[in-house]
Amino acid sequence: MKSPYILSVLVASFLCSCKVAQPLLPEAVKVPEAFGGMPDTTKSLGYTPRTIFFKDEHLTRLIGEAVENNPDVQIALQRIEMTRASVLVRKGALLPSASLFVAGGQQKFGAHTMDGVGNFDTNFSNNITDDKRMPEHLPEFYAGLQSSWEIDLWKKLRSRKRAAFLRLLSSEKGKHWVTTTLVSEVAVLYYELLALDNELNIIHENIRLQQKAVEVILVQKQAGRANELAVKQFTAQLLNTQGLEYRIRQEIVEGENALNTLLGRMGKPVERGQPILEQTLPMEISVGIPAHMLRRRPDVQAAELNLLASHADLKSAHAAFFPSLTITSSVGLQSFSSSYFFNLPGSLAYSVLGGLTTPLFERNTIRADYKAATAFQAEEFHHYRSAVLNGYREVVTSMNRIENLKAASDLKEQEVEVLQNAVATSRDLFNTGYANYLEVVSAQRGVLEAELALADTRKAQFHSLIALYKALGGGWE
Repeated sequence: MKSPYILSVLVASFLCSCKVAQPLLPEAVKVPEAFGGMPDTTKSLGYTPRTIFFKDEHLTRLIGEAVENNPDVQIALQRIEMTRASVLVRKGALLPSASLFVAGGQQKFGAHTMDGVGNFDTNFSNNITDDKRMPEHLPEFYAGLQSSWEIDLWKKLRSRKRAAFLRLLSSEKGKHWVTTTLVSEVAVLYYELLALDNELNIIHENIRLQQKAVEVILVQKQAGRANELAVKQFTAQLLNTQGLEYRIRQEIVEGENALNTLLGRMGKPVERGQPILEQTLPMEISVGIPAHMLRRRPDVQAAELNLLASHADLKSAHAAFFPSLTITSSVGLQSFSSSYFFNLPGSLAYSVLGGLTTPLFERNTIRADYKAATAFQAEEFHHYRSAVLNGYREVVTSMNRIENLKAASDLKEQEVEVLQNAVATSRDLFNTGYANYLEVVSAQRGVLEAELALADTRKAQFHSLIALYKALGGGWE
């Protein structure tokens, strides 16, 4: 009478041994109502397709080639295939397994064993015929189907399947993030090359003007209006500018090689469009509501899916505490004589067994797995939180940088115009004797630096827009 009572207590204790930890849902991460105090809007730069956002047809063509051929994108596609295979494995675990089993063997029982004595005694029975008498060396032949099916009482297998499916979705979002990053890197390098081309044109123009200045100062030296020191100063400035030309050329080579690597090709020239100062920037930029825009980022979506998958893993680990029900069956032909192996229905054999298994001595292992799954869920939550924090930081930083660079670019354009007028004025004054050669050299150096800085500021504006486009999740469509 006590045995059923004790068994029921044991089962109840295992069923109530622990509770599943509550999932750390993505809604637990709170974000501000707006980005950096900007007004809310439903339109967003992040919803703009890359073919519309990037106006330069050369750039859009390069991006398309990169998305198709880049090795990192291909690696991400293979990771999707691996996770898809994992889903098939978890899905198959819910179904019965069946296998064809063929066996043959021989055995001899000891004379002083139950089987040995029983077989020996049975051979003297008048109830069996000669074809059923068992030899001392007993052969056995079997061929048939064997099946096993674990009934998913506590959703352990379904939780594993859900976790695998969520990770498949996460791998697809990861591929989107790889593509988004790739699009951004291609665009950054493209505008880097446009800026370098513009700097090279500026260098060439300054070299032409400085060569003309050297020619003028040589004429003035011959006329006694300038000395050798002035010639040396103008010549040194010309040599310095010519040295800058080769530095720019090397940077162009490095930029083209880096871009070709992203495109999955080697040694091809990179076709480029209008100079960077003639490229148009989007006039209106809106970012939308943070809670909506950040959840659109592929890396945030992937982190959220991984978090949900970790909770499914936790539910599966919790279900391991409960009894498992397994049904095994087999059907086939069995005989200890090959002559009668196909003698139906005499050689037909089958079995069906249902078993309920409750873990006892493996409880520490199961508890350890459960604690590990709980910790992994917390880890995935912090990964998700980190993705949201980084996304918000990137958006706010890019927005403010765009505004500041716009103001800096306007001022730099005015500075270039003023310095260009200053160079012309200094030359006129030098030719009339009202300015010395150092003032002319200083004015030429100043305008060169200002023109290069203007091109660099323009490049930084494009880079900031690209960074904002990436931060808002655009670029993978």
